[in-house]
Amino acid sequence: MATATRVRITPQDYLSSVPRPDCDLLNGELQERNVGEFEHAFMQACVSSWFLQHLAAWSLIPLSEMRTQIAPDRYRVADVAVVSKDAVREPVLKAPPFIVIEILSPEDRVGRYRERLEDYRKMGVRNIWVVDPVLRECWDCSSGAWIPTERLEVSGTAIYLDLSELPL
Repeated sequence: MATATRVRITPQDYLSSVPRPDCDLLNGELQERNVGEFEHAFMQACVSSWFLQHLAAWSLIPLSEMRTQIAPDRYRVADVAVVSKDAVREPVLKAPPFIVIEILSPEDRVGRYRERLEDYRKMGVRNIWVVDPVLRECWDCSSGAWIPTERLEVSGTAIYLDLSELPL
């Protein structure tokens, strides 16, 4: 079970370290993420594979557990951040990813998730999706509401994610 650790750290120290597993940095405090369970890891691999299979058609690259700078003192590690194939390749994402996909773990808390998703919205991420790997449910959280859907889609494009098409 992940808990918030009370370790103060500067963004420079955070960026030069690699905690295992990687943590978010929120206003100088490391915050552990819930990872390491089979269902979570397998869903993360399936989602990444889905976008790799569509790389030629969509020109998007999935990045698993990529550090993203939300604000000068806030860094998040998305389960899957999807960026343009032509995006600047930096050690830390500074531009909003095209899509952020978070995969729920049994220990995740609603309050922390609301804060996490709000950080992505404030950064300018326009497509924010949440997937429950156990119940095989998904939500489009792009607007701030958790909208249940059978198929996650990027409006006005052919880009989508349908859990029923993943090898689960």
